[in-house]
Amino acid sequence: MGPVSLLSKDQKLSSWKGDLAKMTHLQAGLSPETIEKARLELNENPDVLHQDIQQVRDMIITRPDIGFLRTDDAFILRFLRARKFHQADAFRLLAQYFQYRQLNLDMFKNFKADDPGIKRALIDGFPGVLENRDHYGRKILLLFAANWDQSRNSFTDILRAILLSLEVLIEDAELQINGFILIIDWSNFSFKQASKLTPSILKLAIEGLQDSFPARFGGVHFVNQPWYIHALYTLIKPFLKDKTRKRIFLHGNNLNSLHQLIQPEFLPSEFGGTLPPYDMGTWARTLLGPDYSDENDYTHTSYNAMHVKHTSSNLERECSPKPMKRSQSVVEAGTLKHEEKGESENTQPLLALD
Repeated sequence: MGPVSLLSKDQKLSSWKGDLAKMTHLQAGLSPETIEKARLELNENPDVLHQDIQQVRDMIITRPDIGFLRTDDAFILRFLRARKFHQADAFRLLAQYFQYRQLNLDMFKNFKADDPGIKRALIDGFPGVLENRDHYGRKILLLFAANWDQSRNSFTDILRAILLSLEVLIEDAELQINGFILIIDWSNFSFKQASKLTPSILKLAIEGLQDSFPARFGGVHFVNQPWYIHALYTLIKPFLKDKTRKRIFLHGNNLNSLHQLIQPEFLPSEFGGTLPPYDMGTWARTLLGPDYSDENDYTHTSYNAMHVKHTSSNLERECSPKPMKRSQSVVEAGTLKHEEKGESENTQPLLALD
């Protein structure tokens, strides 16, 4: 049995090397395992990659009403990956991406990290982004909902900061294939705060994330959600796709069910994980640059599209981080508790962003 097993492994390695030899520059830098994952899960074939891209590009003529501002191979490829290489679906997503920007021009003016509204949201931790990926190679994004100070940040600016963060992250081809996880902690999120989540702004967020962005979301996890977050379901349900409803899981304050899906070793202590508490400034410093100061323009080398420029001292005081509220999650001993009749919605999908 031993020699057969070794031979099988060698054959697999040989196959991977063959894929590497014939892959295009668009797959350069991807691990053999990720290339194989893209083939199996996304129908990505390096032999016809350029043909797939060109067929999507050829569809642009059918939508003269949309300004397609970017149509290079690498850009179109992320839409194909987001729709498992179904070309018509990929083109539809590409068209919606630019149409969303045309319909919401104000959201995308000065769409960069040093925009005052985006900067405040980033500094307040919207979103948080963990440095390490989970066991499936997915990037984990965090939102601590109670930190939404409505006197500092509009919901639109928080959405802009999330979209900008995704734009930066999706440049990574590994994340185009492996995708993302979003965890929203609703600890201390008040009814007054929830009342600001109107149907119109929820619809704006769903259209921007579910319908118009080329990212694969493997799950959206709610923890510590109050009853009025459940009530939001009736507001957003008309805007959700059937597939979308399968992607949010409501865990309450018992995180055992979360840990069944995301191992504790990949989570900060707020979510019962083994990592240190999340530092709210981590992602803001990544986008703005670790050496950012008011006196000098700074372009972070890892994200050279993000130009951080001079801002007033008043803005800096306004952007100074405030004490952040922390999760009230607990991890109970034993396995995931069984739900009683009438409580099934607690673990039923509510919202998803794929």
